[in-house]
Amino acid sequence: MNITIIGGGNLGTALALGLQESQIKALITVTRRNVERIQFLVEKGIAITAHNPGAIENADIIILALKPFQIAPVLQEIRTSTTGKIVLSLATGVSMAEMQALVADGTFLGRAMPNTAIERRESMTCMAHNPLFSDEQKDSLTKIFEALGEVIWIDEKLFDAATVLGACGIAYVMRFIRGMMQGGIQIGFDSQTALRIAAQTVKGAATILLEEDTHPEREIDKVTTPRGCTIAGLNEMEHQGFSSALIKGIQTSYQEIAAIKKDLA
Repeated sequence: MNITIIGGGNLGTALALGLQESQIKALITVTRRNVERIQFLVEKGIAITAHNPGAIENADIIILALKPFQIAPVLQEIRTSTTGKIVLSLATGVSMAEMQALVADGTFLGRAMPNTAIERRESMTCMAHNPLFSDEQKDSLTKIFEALGEVIWIDEKLFDAATVLGACGIAYVMRFIRGMMQGGIQIGFDSQTALRIAAQTVKGAATILLEEDTHPEREIDKVTTPRGCTIAGLNEMEHQGFSSALIKGIQTSYQEIAAIKKDLA
């Protein structure tokens, strides 16, 4: 299998490195205009080039790890070579209908929204495809991205929401961990110890939810004893607007995608 990733930024390189470290057998090529910035990928056995049309000539799957405003010019650049290939966009706010007008007939269009944990093969990737996709093509993409974490196929209309919850969500969780770390320093730990405790605690909480298929409130109840320190801390966080601030932040990110779409129109 030949996979070309157009766009060697943070997400594109994370995807390439994750694929290279996975059990997926594929020849991986990454493109970037300033190819010197991704020279380190060569040491990992990943091909690099600045020439998009040449990179996709023998590709089975083309992954567009690009900013929304870059999608149209890049698709126009490679248009004559997309027939019979899977073109998978990772861009926010650009629909398959919009991309359809920019590719050759017989192109199999899809969208994927992973997050940067893909390099560690722990991504949450939401995916959608157009009606041309066969079951075999869908299964093939599922296997590729399952090698890099978890995969959910969703209706395309939910892609903006998936972007916020799954991709932006990495930043939200990092900010939460940073807050825990700062609190740990405040109560006596050095920074590295506080970070280690906070990060492993978040990892453990997520593992419980995923492996036990339980609800957060059920797990919260297990550690909130009457008049205990946990409930005292939780109540203070809620008094300070913890949950409402998080929800409002998610809503604000979602609304920003609408602004991006407006700028692209």
